[in-house]
Order: sequence, then C-alpha cells, then structure tokens
Amino acid sequence: MYISHFENHYTTRIGWLRAAVLGANDGIVSMASLVLGIAAANVGRDQILLTGVAGLVAGAMSMAAGEYVSVSSQADVESAELIRERYELDNSWDYERAELTELYIERGLEPELAQQVADKLMAHDALAAHARDELGLSGIHQAKPIQAAFVSATTFAAGAALPLGLMLLIPPAMIVAGVATGSLVCLAFLGALAARAGGAKVFIGAGRVTLWGAVAMMATAAVGHFFGVVA
Repeated sequence: MYISHFENHYTTRIGWLRAAVLGANDGIVSMASLVLGIAAANVGRDQILLTGVAGLVAGAMSMAAGEYVSVSSQADVESAELIRERYELDNSWDYERAELTELYIERGLEPELAQQVADKLMAHDALAAHARDELGLSGIHQAKPIQAAFVSATTFAAGAALPLGLMLLIPPAMIVAGVATGSLVCLAFLGALAARAGGAKVFIGAGRVTLWGAVAMMATAAVGHFFGVVA
C-alpha cells in the first residue's frame, strides 16, 4: 500500500539560497568595509553617505550582472550537454542503454535488474533519465540566470543598506565602532539564518561569515587610517 506524505528537502532551495546569501553577505561586508575605510580617514558624514549610496547602486548592479553572466554560462553548458545527449540517443540508442545499465550496476543493482530499470526509464523519458543519472542534471538544480541576478541584486542592496543606515544613526565619533559592531551582528544573524534555511549547523554558518567579515573590515579600516587625510 502506497502512503503519501510530504517531504521538505533543503536541496530545493539551493538555487535562490546561494544567490541570496552571497548577495546579502557581500552587501554587508562591502558597505561596512567602505564606510569604515572612509570614516577611518576622518572624512565627513556627507561624504561617507554619498560614497556609500554610490557603492550600493554600483554593487547591486555588479552583482546582478555577475550572477546573470555566471549562471547563464552554466545554463549554456547544461543546454549543450542535453543537445549532445539527445543526438547520442538518436544515433546510438543501444550504446546509451548499455551505458545507463552500467551506471545502475555500479550503484549496486544486479545486472538483470539494472537492465530492467534502464529499459523502463528510457521508455518513459530517455533524455531525462540520462540527464539525471549520467550528467547529474535535474530541474531542482537547473540554472536560472534571471532569478539569480534579481535575488543577488536585491539582497546586496538590502545588506548594504544596513551599515549605511547605522552610519546615519550613530554619532560621528562612534561611526567606526558602531558600524563595525552592528555589521558583525548582522553578519552573524545572516550566517545563522542561511545555515538554518539550508539545514546546516547554525553556529558554524554564523561563525565563518562573521570571521571573514571582520577580516575584511579591519583591512579596509587600516587602509583608511594609514592613507587617509585629516579633515
């Protein structure tokens, strides 16, 4: 008797989750580092704000373009592989059938059963069977350039707005300490949230994001301090 039940697998989130985490993390780290670097050079709040807004817009557009080009390249490779596989199925059916059978044997099926499974799956949808089991391609992991570009740009802008907003709320004398502290808290929360959404360990996710964010901020603040000018 078949019992229907619902399963919520984290792999269905891989496409948008990667782009969202990358965008938000880059937004917070980039903007916090930018604000700290300029503030450490004793530059006024208005100049920091102008630079920050320009950085937010430029960063969001850069993230969108970068993700679109990158994921489009992945989609092109996947499409080319499917075209090649379709050609091989049209011209070498028996070889492709034997190839699929051998894959199932390597995964633990008895030869006779592996042959039956290959025959059944190829009769149902040969291209889908080879795409999934030979090439490792499936609808869940299929490249989606527009989705990746939109998610990356949006989350970058949202992430960058956090340290920029903190800079406006904090007294000038406390901008460096306040933005650094607030941004690290935001990074820790983002890392924990991403880990939770992906089913990973929360503390590990939060720790690695916070660590590298702190390194980036310290490096940029040091540059601003040593090469900046006195206002």
